[in-house]
Amino acid sequence: MPKVKTHSRAKKTFKITGTGKISFRKPTRGHLLTKKSQARKRALRVEGQVHPATLDFVKSLLRLK
Repeated sequence: MPKVKTHSRAKKTFKITGTGKISFRKPTRGHLLTKKSQARKRALRVEGQVHPATLDFVKSLLRLK
């Protein structure tokens, strides 16, 4: 029986915090920043938390469950 592989994009996108929550970097922060307001860019600095409704799905991609 072959090994079960982790989803390649998921392991690059999500990280597990010390308390066991799953966080990710918010999108649209990579380029074209001159047209975005300072308030919008500040809000994008904060890491996002995976919503409880999709938590099981993300855990299955990471093979945590």
